[in-house]
Amino acid sequence: MANINPDIEPGWGIALKDEFSTAYFTQLKEFLIEEKNKFKVYPPGGKIFAAFSFTPFQEVRVVILGQDPYHGPGQAHGLCFSVPDGVTKPPSLQNIFKELNSDLEIPIASSGNLEKWAKQGVLLLNATLTVRSHQAGSHQNRGWETFTDTAISKLSNKREHLVFLLWGNYAMAKESMIDSSRHLILKSAHPSPFSASRGFFGNRHFSKTNAYLKDHGIQEIDWAL
Repeated sequence: MANINPDIEPGWGIALKDEFSTAYFTQLKEFLIEEKNKFKVYPPGGKIFAAFSFTPFQEVRVVILGQDPYHGPGQAHGLCFSVPDGVTKPPSLQNIFKELNSDLEIPIASSGNLEKWAKQGVLLLNATLTVRSHQAGSHQNRGWETFTDTAISKLSNKREHLVFLLWGNYAMAKESMIDSSRHLILKSAHPSPFSASRGFFGNRHFSKTNAYLKDHGIQEIDWAL
């Protein structure tokens, strides 16, 4: 049980403390224990809450919302769209780098590890924080969405001048919990090869993010890896 207890930055611990004692979170932990006894689950236990460890609550500047962790061996490490060094970049991440290159002329990185973004205040948050090996969506509707929705709501209510990047219909469904009078919401198609050509390419979200941050006296993100 210890390796699925949350190990997160203290600011997040305060913001989310009530969640850990709820019935849904208890049920979620029981579900994960059962899953781990029967199947391979990603990411590894110590990295489930990596997004909340790398990016302290008070240091969040940008939020990128994903849906599920990657479900292949060695891919998921707790940050949405990111993969560890040495792991082949999945197609959606390749397209993110293509848009970054088109938008800001940043060379396409050899690594798909986005920890540098996370350390600068880019919260790379999946709605569901775990997944069964090779079964996309297998841990949806088990409680994770309630937990991560609370995280989004806390940021919306307690912080100001954040940028929320909502890519694809799943992420855009979270728009209603973000106060658009306090934050910038940027929406487009998902970077997946199935949809990137329908509005992700050319969205210029990276330069628009930095322009908004600069306008509000906030340090811009260095998107180069």
